[in-house]
Amino acid sequence: MRTFTLLLSALVLGCTALRAQTVATFEALTLAHADTFYTNYTASGTDVGFDNGMAHFPCVYDTSWGGLWSEGVAYSNMTDSVTSGYMNQYSAKTAIGFGGSEKYVVAYGSQTMVKLTGAAMGHPVKGFRITNNTYAYNSMRDGDMFARKFHNGDWYKIIARGYYNGVLKDDSVGFYLANFLHPDSNDNYIVRTWEWFNLEPLGKVDSLVFSLSSSDNGSFGMNTPAYFCMDDFTTYETFDTTTPTTAVSNVAVMQVKLYPVPATSVLHVVLPDAGAADMVVTDMAGRVVTTVRSATQHTEINTAGMAPGMYQLMITGDGRKATTRFIKQ
Repeated sequence: MRTFTLLLSALVLGCTALRAQTVATFEALTLAHADTFYTNYTASGTDVGFDNGMAHFPCVYDTSWGGLWSEGVAYSNMTDSVTSGYMNQYSAKTAIGFGGSEKYVVAYGSQTMVKLTGAAMGHPVKGFRITNNTYAYNSMRDGDMFARKFHNGDWYKIIARGYYNGVLKDDSVGFYLANFLHPDSNDNYIVRTWEWFNLEPLGKVDSLVFSLSSSDNGSFGMNTPAYFCMDDFTTYETFDTTTPTTAVSNVAVMQVKLYPVPATSVLHVVLPDAGAADMVVTDMAGRVVTTVRSATQHTEINTAGMAPGMYQLMITGDGRKATTRFIKQ
């Protein structure tokens, strides 16, 4: 068995460690009572969204038919993780926010834009916690009058891209909210826990656009209900410019080990110590293949469904960053 070792210096990692962060937890937003959600019918067809942390979250309602959420983001403390159907569109499958918090947000529509505000504009976004909402999850699990039950070959995915200085950037990152593409059907899944969606690879942005896509489509577009849930939206704002980052003395070194090489069905990633880390695998065209959130020293990445070839692995977290390549056999 061979092992690839990647050496990283603190010199490369200085900027990440010195960034100030703001987390939009949505907990300070007001709701009238338990098991309810944000509603604003005052300006039909326009953005009546809200700000939290260092971002604006749009929300558009249409009062033509008595009050219809037509696109954007609504905040919620709904706890119904059981009831299927459109009438339960404001609930997360987790029935609660990340870490046991009360509130979270639900996004609806094939595309949702979040605009950064204040000092966050022009800086990278760290990421956020993501999960399915109850309506979408149950639809994929069971099927309904509009969408089919998911089976082998199906998938439901979110793609994030960024705007910077008014221009849509080429880079993108993706996350599978449901993945039935694995050779072994026992590995198929629909996300029902809060997972981390790493957005750092997008670099500097002023706003983000999230696009949903599915393998289940019809003559009117995607059949899968176009929803996802978000919590702990984390932005970077400032840099400590007083601390030198160009010194070369006393450089710390981190070793990242990968095995087996070439990878077969599983790639093992070993860090020098335990800690939060986001791992993003892309193909050589830059397309995101999979993302993994880890809090342990030893992490396994499922590579069984990847086509043979060369891939890139980027690891970020705890003020450290690593990029290396591996071969899938």
